[in-house]
Amino acid sequence: MKRTLRFSIAILSLSLVAFLLLAMLPQDQKIGAPWSVPAKYKAMKSTQKADATTLNTGKMLYTKHCKSCHGGGGLGDGPKSSSMKTKVNKFKDAKFQGQTDGEIYFESFVGRDEMPNFEKKIADEEERWAIVSFVRTLK
Repeated sequence: MKRTLRFSIAILSLSLVAFLLLAMLPQDQKIGAPWSVPAKYKAMKSTQKADATTLNTGKMLYTKHCKSCHGGGGLGDGPKSSSMKTKVNKFKDAKFQGQTDGEIYFESFVGRDEMPNFEKKIADEEERWAIVSFVRTLK
C-alpha cells in the first residue's frame, strides 16, 4: 500500500512539474494584420534632416520608449517582446523600410492593438521625426 501511494505521488509530482514547464514555454505569436494607414499620413514627409544631432536625439528617445519591445537593433527582440500576442516588427525588413516616412510615423505614434499610442508621451513633432529618422538607420 505504501509503495503504491509513493508511486502515485511520484507520478503526480512529475506530471505537475511537466505541466509547469510546458506552461512556461513561450507561446506562438501571431503575425499582426496589415496596417491601415490613412492617406494623410502616407503623404507626410519628415521635417527633420537626418544629421548627427537628429539621429542622436532619435536614438535617445528610441532607447527610452521603443527599445523594450523592438530591441536595441530594431530586431523585435526587446525584453517585453516575448510577452506580446503578436510578433514585434523588425525594422531591418525591406517591407518595413519600404514604407513612407508618414506610414512609419503613424505606426509609431498613433499605434494600434499592442502598439501603444505615443502622441501624448512624445508630444514634440521634431522628436517624433527624430525617432523616425533613427529607425531608418536600423537596416
